[in-house]
Amino acid sequence: MSEGNKFQLGTIGALSFSVVSSVSIVICNKALISTPGFTFATTLTSWHLLVTFCSLHIALWMKWFEHKPFDPRAVMGFGILNGTSIGLLNLSLGFNSVGFYQMTKLAIIPCTVLLETLFFRKLFSRNVQISLVVLLMGVEIATVTDLQLNVLGSVLSLLAIVTTCVAQIMTNTIQKKFKVSSTQLLYQSCPYQAITLFITGPFVDGLLTKQNVFAFNYTPQVLAFIVLSCLISVSVNFSTFLVIGKTSPVTYQVLGHLKTCLVLAFGYVLLRDPFSWRNILGILIAIVGMILYSYCCSIESQQKASAEAAQISQAKEAESDPLLSAENGGGVLAEGGGGARAPEWNSNKDLHA
Repeated sequence: MSEGNKFQLGTIGALSFSVVSSVSIVICNKALISTPGFTFATTLTSWHLLVTFCSLHIALWMKWFEHKPFDPRAVMGFGILNGTSIGLLNLSLGFNSVGFYQMTKLAIIPCTVLLETLFFRKLFSRNVQISLVVLLMGVEIATVTDLQLNVLGSVLSLLAIVTTCVAQIMTNTIQKKFKVSSTQLLYQSCPYQAITLFITGPFVDGLLTKQNVFAFNYTPQVLAFIVLSCLISVSVNFSTFLVIGKTSPVTYQVLGHLKTCLVLAFGYVLLRDPFSWRNILGILIAIVGMILYSYCCSIESQQKASAEAAQISQAKEAESDPLLSAENGGGVLAEGGGGARAPEWNSNKDLHA
């Protein structure tokens, strides 16, 4: 199997792994919130990250991956930024209507595209842009029902969008810049994310729920759901870094909207949640947008791979062809001499090929 096919299979596996784990944890957390009434999302996320770090530490001890330290300031800044973005998203949900919060999540894709275009000179083809518009339009139809604006909620949403975009772009760029795997980056950044949310989580949750997380009645049922949620979160956190590292922040956001559509569909089918034809129409349009995006990205990846393969092939042909080694008539008589000059190998032939 070629390297390209292996990479494609790895990418498909990472995307599928991310979808299954994310949908699973949403269902688990819904049960945790609805049945026992545990609504402390930010604090729960800090526990998720703590369990993830402990799991990775055990994996490191068992030599399942190699520890690769790199710039500690980059790791610390990235970890704190990631934790901050999670807290801001939770605050945005708390101080805005559900519809406006969904609009906040939708705005992450165009903001990411803008930032990558401005600061990384990344170009998005017209076909990709059109597919993203179709996707966002479908998700908006399916999920956005009310838009109630307020100043504080709008500011929190803006901060959540910017920090989330930057954090996800950094997830991709750090892995490529420092040549670290998703596991290595997650292992080193997890403690900073967990500490950030562990310190701010009780305050944020208290502000949103008017309750004290430490005074909650932790029954065996609640503890069982929390443990299950933390175990699933290991897969969620790992797959998040894996997907962004293998693809891009925009692709990860597209995948996130697929998860939203799947959760809505499961809610309609399994939990008998109320739904309308507007929801169904929105989900169908979003799926069309996702298919278009996947197709466009696949075609562009194939074109890029073909172009790179052609360049490599031309370079190999140039190296193996001895006729390219003589420049400017290597066999022409030298000035002032009576003999023929022997052909000389040109070490800079690649520059003129």
